[in-house]
Amino acid sequence: NEENVFIKIEKPPSNKVDTYMCLVCGSGSEEDRLLLCDGCDDSYHIFCLIPPLHDVPKGDWRCPKCLAQECGKPPVAFGFEQAGRSYTLQAFGDMADSFKSDYFNMPVHMVPTELVEKEFWRLVSTIEEDVTVEYGADIASKEFGSGFPVRNGHFEVPAEDEHYLTSGWNLNNMPVLDASVLTHITADICGMKVPWLYVGMCFSSFCWHIEDHWSYSINYLHWGEPKTWYGVPSVAAEQLEEVMNKLTPELFEFQPDLLHQLVTIMNPNILMAHGVPVVRTNQCAGEFVITFPRAYHSGFNQGFNFAEAVNFCTMDWMPIGRGCVGHYRQLSRYCVFSHDEMVCNMAFKADTMDVDLASALLEDMTSMIKEEEELRQKINKIGVAQSRQVDYEALPDEARQCCKCRTTCYLSGITCGCSPDKMACLYHAQDLCSCPHSNLTLHFKFTLDQLYPLMESVRLRAESYKDWIRSVQDILENKGAVKKGLEELHSLVEQAETKAFPRIDLLDQLRTLTSEADKVAVMAQQLLNGKRQTRYRSGGGKTQNQNELSVDELRSFVQQLDNLPCSIRQAHLLKDLLTRVDDFQQRSDRLLSDESPSPQELQDLLDVSLGLDVELPQLPSLRERLEQARWLEAVQQASSRPDSLCLDTMRRLIDQGVGLAPHSSVERAMARLQELLTVSEQWEERVLSLMDARPYHSIDALDDALQEVENIPAYLPNCLQLKDVVTKAKKWLHEAEMLQLGGRIPVLDSLSELVLRAESIPVNLEPLSRLETLVGDVQSWKESAAKTFLLKNSSFSLLEVLCPRCDVRSAHQKCKSKKAKEAPQLCKKIPTKLESVCDVERVLSESKDSASAMTTLSEVRQREMETLLALRASNESKLLPAENSCALSVCVCQKPPSGAMVQCELCRDIFHCNCVTSAADLEYGQAWLCPLCQRSRKPPLDKVLPLLASLQRIRIRLPEGDALRFLIERTVQWQHKVQQACTEGVLERVSAMGRVGSRMSSYLTQETNGSSFYIEHQSVPLQGLSPELEELMVEGFLLQVTLPETEQLYRYLLYKLAPLPLHSAPYGNGTEQSQRGSPQHKNGVSSLKSEAANRQSKRTKRRKDSSDSHHSEKAKKKKKKLKKSKERSEESKRTCSPSHTVSDPALSDSEEDFSLCAAPWCREPEGDEVNWVQCDGSCNQWFHQVCVGLSAERAEKEDYVCISCTQPDYDRGE
Repeated sequence: NEENVFIKIEKPPSNKVDTYMCLVCGSGSEEDRLLLCDGCDDSYHIFCLIPPLHDVPKGDWRCPKCLAQECGKPPVAFGFEQAGRSYTLQAFGDMADSFKSDYFNMPVHMVPTELVEKEFWRLVSTIEEDVTVEYGADIASKEFGSGFPVRNGHFEVPAEDEHYLTSGWNLNNMPVLDASVLTHITADICGMKVPWLYVGMCFSSFCWHIEDHWSYSINYLHWGEPKTWYGVPSVAAEQLEEVMNKLTPELFEFQPDLLHQLVTIMNPNILMAHGVPVVRTNQCAGEFVITFPRAYHSGFNQGFNFAEAVNFCTMDWMPIGRGCVGHYRQLSRYCVFSHDEMVCNMAFKADTMDVDLASALLEDMTSMIKEEEELRQKINKIGVAQSRQVDYEALPDEARQCCKCRTTCYLSGITCGCSPDKMACLYHAQDLCSCPHSNLTLHFKFTLDQLYPLMESVRLRAESYKDWIRSVQDILENKGAVKKGLEELHSLVEQAETKAFPRIDLLDQLRTLTSEADKVAVMAQQLLNGKRQTRYRSGGGKTQNQNELSVDELRSFVQQLDNLPCSIRQAHLLKDLLTRVDDFQQRSDRLLSDESPSPQELQDLLDVSLGLDVELPQLPSLRERLEQARWLEAVQQASSRPDSLCLDTMRRLIDQGVGLAPHSSVERAMARLQELLTVSEQWEERVLSLMDARPYHSIDALDDALQEVENIPAYLPNCLQLKDVVTKAKKWLHEAEMLQLGGRIPVLDSLSELVLRAESIPVNLEPLSRLETLVGDVQSWKESAAKTFLLKNSSFSLLEVLCPRCDVRSAHQKCKSKKAKEAPQLCKKIPTKLESVCDVERVLSESKDSASAMTTLSEVRQREMETLLALRASNESKLLPAENSCALSVCVCQKPPSGAMVQCELCRDIFHCNCVTSAADLEYGQAWLCPLCQRSRKPPLDKVLPLLASLQRIRIRLPEGDALRFLIERTVQWQHKVQQACTEGVLERVSAMGRVGSRMSSYLTQETNGSSFYIEHQSVPLQGLSPELEELMVEGFLLQVTLPETEQLYRYLLYKLAPLPLHSAPYGNGTEQSQRGSPQHKNGVSSLKSEAANRQSKRTKRRKDSSDSHHSEKAKKKKKKLKKSKERSEESKRTCSPSHTVSDPALSDSEEDFSLCAAPWCREPEGDEVNWVQCDGSCNQWFHQVCVGLSAERAEKEDYVCISCTQPDYDRGE
């Protein structure tokens, strides 16, 4: 049924004798004119033939009998047969190229296509020549492979060719594309759904034919030489059939479907001669050739090539395909597939079907159902009553073919029990058999009630497309009073894409309109809600954007919105925007025409412009006018407040004004500002030079300049500084005048503060030199006082030394943290404001006069006495026998007492001899003070009084001066108290028994304390001492001056109350004897009494002898008083030796008296030299200088009067 190899069949002659005899005339003459038949070998004279021939023809020739015989042969043997040899593609190519080059005697690529075409039709039309060629046709690609890339094929597809796997032009894909009807056929039909391959050679041809079911065909020439095509349009198909039937009636009579057999070839010129339209083309490698439904076509190959072809059907083929089935029914030709089955399969997929295909399907299905309904009614009329539903898909095509027309049944068929294997279509029901019609059975696939809903689904699919078309047309033609929204356009586009509507011009127009409307909507939205500022800021406001619309463009844009066939929701907002733009332009024109517009109105208008995303031509002018208006307003505000109009402000305003656009109001304001700036700068420089001048100008000159500056309406720092300087100078002069004219003596702090303030006033102040002189005098006085009072490297200030101590307990608490725990009753804080020297200094500086200063110092003195007496009692209580010495914390090191200790006579605290200045260097009768109590040099009173006199000459009050004055008054008062105590007999009441009892008590305490320390330097015990005398003694030690009364009072109390100075062993270790004393006994009372008696007898005898032997003149006493002879020293060594005093009775009384000191508390000093002094009073007794507390310098310069002479009634024996 396809293209085959065309060959020539030769038949050998039956009798050689007949070859030489003419069968017409029976003569064998004129042998040169005998023509031998190539079919039967019979001979004929050329002149005996009808019609006669002029010459012997070249090539093959057949007699009329052979021609008749050949024409009468069955069609199956009509000129084609299957070749018996198999080729590889390369072998076939070699054979084809060799044939063509040999045939045309030239290389294959040099043979013109015209020559091959001419030779082909010559060979077809001639009978004499035989040419045999081979054609590799109808090769199944499913078995041998396709020329196109396929998945899971024999060869791996390169990466660059993978896109061909899914290409629609791949002939393996084209039949099953969505738009192809054949995709709904489930079977793989070779040649229709599965491509066929064709390997051609020169002259291999394909005869006139049309495709099965009148479908489309597509042929692709992969490579090789061209293929020549001839085609006849489908409208001329019947005309071609009529011409061929007319020219070869015997062929069509024997085989009516001859043209479907691919065995009929006829020269196109013959067809064209009979009016059949024929077209031709040469298909080259890489080109497609498409044949349309029922378009006859034929052709041949120019040479060796390779092509691939397949069928496909589009929606326009649907009615053609149904007509082809009817045509096949008439010719009794079998169908390749069931058309009705394909239609029903398509209907089941109506929801996803292409709408155009659905429309075509609807028409075809309507015809099908109508035809089926009529046929079933006809069957019912002839008496077929039996029916049965059958699944035709389960039957093979051969079992459901009509026995009459060979049509494949699907919707219905007729069978009879007499021949169950036979089936007839409804058209040929009566031709099935001769049985009664009642025996026939109708086999149907669907009932009519099932077909109509199926068709309705196709109708809905097709009509939805029609409805969509109507909606789109209404929108595009702008029909209706109300425009459709943009959302509805998007819905229609989405519907077309979802339902896969065909891409017709209407859809393209809808998409174009929707896209334009979207752009318009986006632009409108940008104009309406773009990110903008809400307030215009100078230098940072709205800038001109090249993408902004102009006002005319906005107006045109709004008009474009009106002309759109749809509506967008931003349209009314844009119209409102246009209205606001028009209003803005009107207001802008009004303000720009005003001579002095308000800055606020310009600001408000520019704020409005920020909300208008439109190019506004008035904006630059508005910005310029706003800057000008703001600048003028700033100038006006600055000028209205001269106190804040500084030079920088004026310069800044001028700089800003220079950058403004020119305007008359701006220029006038600039001129005024420049003039004011020039004047201000000149005065600033002048005032600065006045204040920097050396020497300073007078206050009158500065005041005159200040009067001129005050008329300048500007803030001038130098001028204000000048004003401040003049004000300060006037105030300073007034204070200086009041200080000098006042009745009170000025305070040093006020004076110093006044002088210090004058240093920062650049004015010539006349009183300043005098005040500086006074301050210098005061400073010199303070230095002199400090040299007089302060110790070397002292940590105390002059005021701390001179005024009473206000921090007695705090000073001792720094080194005695347990004080509060040991004597809590003594640590009660006296509420006062004078808690430190700073407080005292502040109060003294603030006091109005000396009287108030003395009152303050008296309060401090009272507190000093109370605190110190309490401290003494607290420290003394620590040494009681009940105390555990190991738990004590004493001394500056805050450690327990041990070894040699020394007791402060003022605070009564004890100290390690290793931690403080040792008291061993002190003479007996000299009080030892701790480092906290020894605060100054304690100069003599005669050195202090000149300081007070010089201070009174300066006439300046200062805290140190008030403290010195109070110290002197306190000293005089204390001396008066001492004299009063002597006069009133207070000293006489100090009992000798108190002294002995004190000595015994102290001794017993030392013996029974059980401690490991001892007091190295004797101090006045508190036992037996009256509060009056203790307070008197304490205040004497507190005075920071050296007085004879202090020393004499201390010696007297020490003599009266203290035990004799014995070098005893440490407390608790009384096993050793003293170097000079008698051995210690368990009962120390008798020992102390014995020693005291001895000492008393010595002193009594010594005083008696002294009174008898030393009544000489005053001058002689002076000489002896100052004499320090070596002999006396030697005698002193002998007479003062303890061994001599106790155990040498050979010494005379005069020597003993002369060698003994008259002081009751004689310390019996030893050494190479002993200094003596004689009393200048009435007793004329001699004393060791160390025993009466005199230095050699004082004894040489001053008269000494002993305490006995000071108190005439003094009883030396008591």
